[in-house]
Amino acid sequence: MTYATLADLVARAGDAEIRQIADRDRDGTPDPEVIAAALQGADDTINGYVGAKYDLPFPVVPSLVITWATSIARYTLHRNGAPKHVRDDYDDAKAALRDVQAGRMALTVGANDPAPVNQTGQIMAAHPPEVFTPQKLAGWK
Repeated sequence: MTYATLADLVARAGDAEIRQIADRDRDGTPDPEVIAAALQGADDTINGYVGAKYDLPFPVVPSLVITWATSIARYTLHRNGAPKHVRDDYDDAKAALRDVQAGRMALTVGANDPAPVNQTGQIMAAHPPEVFTPQKLAGWK
């Protein structure tokens, strides 16, 4: 199940635009495999950005994620070059995803908000052996 659906694309872009950019066999209806590929690509992009901060899959998909998936899929479907407003929408989605990845933006993922993932770890360092140890300095007064 993808974050966005064909209905989300139609709601955002209109039926005429979606038919124009996703009807590759020219039968008057959007091709399901073309829509599925664009939506899956959008999901993969989103998961790549938010997967480091949030447990996936989301228990409840945030509405922002659906909006971003729709914007990314719509841009992808315009394979011969997207209009400026579609490209701007795509750029805005990618900028917001970078903000989520960097921790500047948080997603509301459900009533109990179990995410973001707890980022605990161990700080490790490598360094050369000590030069001035008590034993080496014992002779110096």
